[in-house]
Amino acid sequence: MNPATGKALSTYDLHTAEEVDAALDSAVAAQARWREKPLSERVVLLRELAAVLRAGRGEYARLITEEMGKPLAEAEAEIDKCALNCEHYAEHAAEYLAERPVLAEASVVTEPLGVVLAVMPWNYPFWQFFRFAAPALAAGNGAILKHATNVPGCALAIEDVFRKASAPAGLVRALLVDVGEVAKLIADDRIAAVTLTGSTRVGALVASQAGAALKKQVLELGGSDPFVVLADADIPAAAETAVRARFINNGQSCVNAKRFIVDEAVADEFAAAFTAAVARLQVGDPAEAGTTVGPLAREDLRDGLDDQVRRTVAAGGVLRHGGEPVAGPGYFYAPTVLDHVKPGMAAFDEETFGPVAAIVRVSGDDEALALANDTEFGLGAAVWTRSEERARRFARELQAGAVFVNSMVASDPRLPFGGIKKSGYGRELGADGIREFVNVKTVVFGGTR
Repeated sequence: MNPATGKALSTYDLHTAEEVDAALDSAVAAQARWREKPLSERVVLLRELAAVLRAGRGEYARLITEEMGKPLAEAEAEIDKCALNCEHYAEHAAEYLAERPVLAEASVVTEPLGVVLAVMPWNYPFWQFFRFAAPALAAGNGAILKHATNVPGCALAIEDVFRKASAPAGLVRALLVDVGEVAKLIADDRIAAVTLTGSTRVGALVASQAGAALKKQVLELGGSDPFVVLADADIPAAAETAVRARFINNGQSCVNAKRFIVDEAVADEFAAAFTAAVARLQVGDPAEAGTTVGPLAREDLRDGLDDQVRRTVAAGGVLRHGGEPVAGPGYFYAPTVLDHVKPGMAAFDEETFGPVAAIVRVSGDDEALALANDTEFGLGAAVWTRSEERARRFARELQAGAVFVNSMVASDPRLPFGGIKKSGYGRELGADGIREFVNVKTVVFGGTR
């Protein structure tokens, strides 16, 4: 479905049980050969993938926009980031995977695990897969992609990227199967490990299934990231960045800032500047230049977001801007600002996955820190202050996988990415990401030296 129009784009046939079986067999066979190739040969594929992505940038970006609704410029940036990630691991995989001498007679080496099942979401349909696949393939693994059911075109296009890059046949396959088939894939002996980016609910389910099969998992789940603005912050800069941090990707990112925790001494100034900037956002056809906020990916997501807004206002939250679906075709929701949000309200307690911002007013640093950590999630966090001492305190005490000072949370191929608490476990990207799906093997030489 095209979420900007509500109309069907294409129809797809699910893969049959026989096709799934054949894909798993071919992936295992291809990975067995792939792992034997020298790392210097494996990283050549990563550079070829980057070239294919850049050459097909316009085509792939349009497909992303059509299937999940992000503005075209953001979809193009997503493809660029995938290519950059491939190039990063092509350059640094040897360093990240190098044998590590520990004792005169002992060292640590890494070996691939096998074929990894990647259960991926729709919000960054190319990036979420490539951020896992580039390091996993460099390490010698293969991959089976089970993508979200509303981006089947992206799933098949990703498989085609590997084909165009001359990847070994079968090494990376996209399977169009129902959600109910995931448990069978996890249990299959041909799958060595599992990675999931998705909701906390689905993460718990996949973790239980992979745990029962004693298979390694990496889970990147939901988030309710705090964006803390202290009394000494640069308010104009914080407000400007806050708009991008909340509304990029139509507000549909695990690491979007969602709760804006602001010292009451500067809360009026921040709320006014932030709301004025939100009012300037352009809602419309995501394929058109100038659009900054497109539709939500599905109708049920829009309706669920509207319910969260209504419950927050009913509980005492103040609606400063937006607060309703946009009339007309498609699954659009007006960029929304809720003020005076408190614990116990939906916009504070729950993850809001869409263009809705919650401003929470606090009476100082201690309360700001307490409320920032008052969540079941722990993915990212941002703090704004001119004080290095305050910044270091918040960086140390905020419960998150990443803390950004005077900037917005974002992933970077050079840095590990992941969460704590119900935001999941394991890391992607950086040196840590490439070591998630390897056997860390200790090798000791006795009488041979």
